[in-house]
Amino acid sequence: MEFKSSCRYARISPRKARYVMDLVRGKSVNDALRILRLTHKRSTYMIDKVIRAAIAAANENLDVDVDLLYLSQALVDVGPTRKWQRPRPRGMSARILKRTSHITVVLSEKCKSSVIKEKR
Repeated sequence: MEFKSSCRYARISPRKARYVMDLVRGKSVNDALRILRLTHKRSTYMIDKVIRAAIAAANENLDVDVDLLYLSQALVDVGPTRKWQRPRPRGMSARILKRTSHITVVLSEKCKSSVIKEKR
């Protein structure tokens, strides 16, 4: 079973958010939260919040063991960019770009037989 959560229009550049997302992609939920706790980047708060929202959705389903969940998909897509001008000398202007991101996390459950093999 899959559990999806997303944060749209997050006010961070997608490139900066992807650095952190690459650290946790494919990890178990507990490992991902541990890695995010020790990573000092601005996007860790946003990604942590999305993962915790997906865990909360999984807790609503009584059949799911939260310890068996892992990040099967972790995406950071480009959102709309806010653009405006800043006045510069001699009647010129400089463009200011405020980039946004769409952060998406999908959690899946590992089968119990593969977890037993990993422990050995």
